[in-house]
Amino acid sequence: MPLDIKRIQGICFDVDGTLSDTDDLFVHKLVRGLRPFRHLFPDKNLHPFARRLVMATESPGNMLLGLTDRWGLDGGIDRVGDFIYRLGLGRSPEPFLLIQGVGEMLLQLRETFPLSVVSARGRRNTLRFLHQFDLTAHFICVAARDACQHTKPYPDPVLWAAQQMGVPPQAVLMVGDTVVDIRAGKAAGAQTVGVLCGFGQEEELRQAGADLILPDTAALTAVLLNSYR
Repeated sequence: MPLDIKRIQGICFDVDGTLSDTDDLFVHKLVRGLRPFRHLFPDKNLHPFARRLVMATESPGNMLLGLTDRWGLDGGIDRVGDFIYRLGLGRSPEPFLLIQGVGEMLLQLRETFPLSVVSARGRRNTLRFLHQFDLTAHFICVAARDACQHTKPYPDPVLWAAQQMGVPPQAVLMVGDTVVDIRAGKAAGAQTVGVLCGFGQEEELRQAGADLILPDTAALTAVLLNSYR
């Protein structure tokens, strides 16, 4: 279904691969962490597996976090998170990288729409990224991994962000680079935009149900604001 721009009253942004250029760095970290297990892979090539893992989960640890979430293991998320951090997979690359044009885009969009962050990152790392580029003031709220009982691809963080922005979920636009973002938005009843500046690929984003696919996040400015002029 084509994107209904007039329906949009608020926008949720993913972080990794959408605002921050981090997904490829996550893959390299994951490969390093998996090297002791490379004998389990037929060709001992860990990159395809690492890529699929990141693509499915948005960050290397989020698949394991999602499994504990789904299985209802008390305290599982915290224990898995600690394990990932000790491996070095959960540590954010320093310094953070901002995807080109994102700062200018947020300055313009905030004049028309309330904005929020919906990320599978922990709150501390999410805020560190926002502070580094002076982006915090652009957002009404930050729905990090610990904001809700379930993280993406569940709809919970998108629904929570919609409530904080004061708009119905059906009036939200979820913007992200992976199928995890698209599924979370769709499950919440929101419209979705997939961007190709991160880890997702056009065909998989389209199959996940993205209402629009853009080459990069900054291209959203022209799509949305031109309709209001």
